[in-house]
Order: sequence, then structure tokens, then C-alpha cells
Amino acid sequence: MDSSGKDSGPPSAHPIATAVPLNGGNSCIAAARHRAADFLTHAQADQNVVVSARVMDLTQLVVSELVTNARKYAPGPILMELRIEETTVEVTVRDSGRAQPIVFDVDPLRIGQHGLEIVRAVTRKFQVQAEPSGKRVTAHIALGDDSEPGSG
Repeated sequence: MDSSGKDSGPPSAHPIATAVPLNGGNSCIAAARHRAADFLTHAQADQNVVVSARVMDLTQLVVSELVTNARKYAPGPILMELRIEETTVEVTVRDSGRAQPIVFDVDPLRIGQHGLEIVRAVTRKFQVQAEPSGKRVTAHIALGDDSEPGSG
């Protein structure tokens, strides 16, 4: 509450968000990474959001892994949504695949299939939700470098 007794709310009451349709072609993974970097760069320049190099790198890594899985396992177009709310960058990838992705347990002897394992380790929260037209995969990346990843 402020001095007048009114709730002033958080400093950034309106989330910063964008949606990026991807065609699922060969260049969509690189395009998604570039769009994520542009989104964070503009959030930093235009909205004074503090985005460290680590957060920039983690966001691009998560985007790359989620879009790669959508491209590999789901036919048709992909929609990537990026959103900044309070203390997180939220990356959502929607695709037309009905199969739920498998997040394997840590196994240093396994060759390949570590993408979602890595995503789960570097994010605060990881969710998969079925939708009528496919699924939505969402990962929450802490904006602060001192936050604990992998707790969700």
C-alpha cells in the first residue's frame, strides 16, 4: 500500500509478452532463438527489465530445446509465446502433437535425449498441458541469477 492507503501493486503491473508463429521448417529453431533474444533485448531497453547474459543464454537454450522437440515430434505449425512476469521469463511452445514429452531422469551414460532433462534443470518450473489441438509446454526461467533453478 502507498501512503494514501491504496494498493499500488507491483512496479510492472502489465506483463511484457509476444507470440511468434513458426512454420516448423528447417530454419524455425534458429529463428525462435533470435526472436527470443530480440524480445529480451527490447524488454531490457524499453521496459528496464534486467536481463543478464546468463538469463539471455538460458532463455535461448530453453527455446531451442522446446522448439526442436515440437518440430521433431509434432506435425504442422508451432506457436512460441514469450512473457515476462515479475521475476520470470515464461517460454511456451504450442504444437499439434498429442503425445506428452518424456522427461528422463538424469543418466550420464545415456546417449542423447537430454534436452528436457536440461530444461527441467535450468528452469524454476516446467509444465506440459494437453489442449484440444495438441499440447502446450511451458518453462519458467528466473530473471535473477541467484534464484534456484530446477525446483519445479
